[in-house]
Amino acid sequence: MDKEIIANLLENKHQTLFSWLEQQDIERWETGPEGKWTTGQQVLHLLQSIKPLNMALSLPKFVLKFKFGKANRPVRDYDSIVQRYHERLKDVKGKTFKGSQNMKVPSIKEKQYLLNRLQVESKKLQHKTKKWSDKDLDTYILPHPLMGKMPVREIIMWTACHVEHHTQTLQEQY
Repeated sequence: MDKEIIANLLENKHQTLFSWLEQQDIERWETGPEGKWTTGQQVLHLLQSIKPLNMALSLPKFVLKFKFGKANRPVRDYDSIVQRYHERLKDVKGKTFKGSQNMKVPSIKEKQYLLNRLQVESKKLQHKTKKWSDKDLDTYILPHPLMGKMPVREIIMWTACHVEHHTQTLQEQY
């Protein structure tokens, strides 16, 4: 998938989420179905997943190569990444990973701050996606706690899929 298309996909997936969130009663921010994350926790989780990606994409590329290596396979297409993600989710059966375990419930007072931060981080990722060369997007890899090591292009596409997944989860809960 072309990097301009990926950046637009990120924008669209985030805008769908933000539009849905604007329509929701404020009380839903701190509540959720029994045993499930609240709306605030879903947003916090998305922020926790995009920030490290933006930080990694700000590092010098030689650091990424040294820490994680280089891709040894062709880049998968978006649909393959989505399918693989859903397969992996079934394998872990709701298990959460390090940063999202025992997550606090963000207060209503934190809502606007978290939404603003997520929007800023999304814009940063879109900008970085466009700025990186196609070769670099396909060459450098980053680790993902569920998906394993992925070329940068794939992990950015996964981010769009991840936002859509959580948007759908929220829509299904309410």
